[in-house]
Amino acid sequence: MKDTVTSLLNRFKARDLSVKEYAEQVISNVEIFSDLGAILEFDRDQLMIDADTADKRWKSGLQGPLEGLMLGVKDNIDTSSLVTTAGTSVFNSPAPCNAPVLKVLLDQGAIVAAKTNLHELAYGITSNNQSKGAVHNPLQYGYIAGGSSGGTAAAVAAGILPAGLGTDTGGSVRIPAALCGIAGFRPTTGRYLSGGIAPISRTRDTIGAMAHTVTDLALLDAAMARQDFSLGKRNIDSLRIGVPRTLLWEDLDPGIAEGCQRILKTLSDAGVKLIEQDPEDIWTDCQNASLPIALYETMRDLPEYAAYRGITFDSLFKGIQSADVRSIIGSQLGEEKVPEAIYRESIDMLRPRMLSRWTEYFQKHDLDAAIFPTTPITARPIGEDENVLVNGNLQPTFPTYTRNTDHGSVMGVPGISLPGGLVDGLPYGIELEGCAREDLALLEVAKAIEQILAPVSETKEAL
Repeated sequence: MKDTVTSLLNRFKARDLSVKEYAEQVISNVEIFSDLGAILEFDRDQLMIDADTADKRWKSGLQGPLEGLMLGVKDNIDTSSLVTTAGTSVFNSPAPCNAPVLKVLLDQGAIVAAKTNLHELAYGITSNNQSKGAVHNPLQYGYIAGGSSGGTAAAVAAGILPAGLGTDTGGSVRIPAALCGIAGFRPTTGRYLSGGIAPISRTRDTIGAMAHTVTDLALLDAAMARQDFSLGKRNIDSLRIGVPRTLLWEDLDPGIAEGCQRILKTLSDAGVKLIEQDPEDIWTDCQNASLPIALYETMRDLPEYAAYRGITFDSLFKGIQSADVRSIIGSQLGEEKVPEAIYRESIDMLRPRMLSRWTEYFQKHDLDAAIFPTTPITARPIGEDENVLVNGNLQPTFPTYTRNTDHGSVMGVPGISLPGGLVDGLPYGIELEGCAREDLALLEVAKAIEQILAPVSETKEAL
C-alpha cells in the first residue's frame, strides 16, 4: 500500500517514522524508478538536511501542519532551491524565488523533494518531452503518463512520493491523474495565490494537487487556500449528480464506457440520485474560446516570464526542442496569431456565457456535481503525439485527451478526477465537476463518491 499524506503525517506525529527515515525511502524510490523519467531535479543531500530540520521541529513541538511532507513539484512551478527548467533546455538555474502558493506550503512545513518532468513549457498532454525525455506510465512502460503534469502523476502513482503539485490549463492535472490511476484536483481559478509559474494563460492556469485520496487533496487544498482543514461528511442519499451526456459520454473507448456505466450503477444503487440532463450548449463557445484565450495570453505573458528568468523570448523560442510545442508557439509569431478582437470576444462574451449556462444547469436541477469520464481513452504508446486511434478512427491527440476537461478549464471551475478502474491494465478516471468557488463542497462530494467506489482504510484517517 502506497503512502498517503495523512498516514505519513500521523506517523511523524506518533514518532513511528522519522522524516529522515522517510527521506531515505524517497531517495531509494527515486533510484528504483529512475527509468520512468518522472524526476528532473533532485538533491539527496539537501533532502536529508531538510528532513533533519523537520525532525527537530517535531521533537520541539514547533512543527507546522505539513511538517516533513515531501512533495513532487512540476518543473514549471518556480523553486529557488532546485533548478526550474519549465521542461526546456533554456532555463537552467533556480528561479529567483518560490512560487507564492508553494511558499504557503513551505511555510507550513512541506518540503520540495523533487522537481518533476512535464510536457515542454506545459504545452501538451503526452509529456513526451523532446528536451528532457519522455515520462513513462508506471503501469505500462512505453506508454504516456499524460500531461502536461505527467512527471508528478507518475511519481505519485509509482509511490516515489506521496503527493505533488501540477498545473492545469486544459486538463493537465486531471488527465495525467486519470491515466496513471490517482486523484487530481483542479481548483477554481484564483483560489490560490497566482504567479510563480511559466505561464500559458492567466485566465486558465492554476496549480493543482495530485495524491492517492480525496482527503489528501482536501488537506493540500486547504493549505494552499490558506484555510483551516475541514472536510464535512455528505449524506449519500441526498446527493444529486448530473450526467451531461452530450459530448462528454460520446465516442468513448468501449472499456471506459462500460466501466463508467458500471460506476453510475454503483452510485445509483448506493442511493445517489443521477440526473440525466445536459446544460444549455457550452461546447460551441468552448471550442471558439479555448485556443484564442490560451494563445493570446501566452504571447503576452511568456516573454515577460522569460525576461524575469534572465533570457530573451527569442532565445526561449529557439531552444524549444519538442516539435509540437514549437509549432504551436511559432504559429503566433506570424499571420496566424490570434487577433485581439477574437480574444476579447472570448473573454468578454463566450467565457461568461459558458459560466452562466453551467451555473444555471446546477441551479435548475439542484446538482451537487456533474460526472463524466475524465478522458475518452486510456494511455497510448509514447510517440503518438499527432494522432491516436479511437474506435477505429484516427483522431488528433491533443483535442482527444482534452475533450472532456477543456470546458472546465476555460470556465475556471473546480474538477476532480478519481480513479475509475483499469482497461487492459491501463487506468482511466471519472471526473466530478462543480461550480466556481464551490471547491470545498465538491471535495466533500468526491470524498463520499470515493468511499462508495473504492473504500480504503487510509482515506478514513484523520489528523
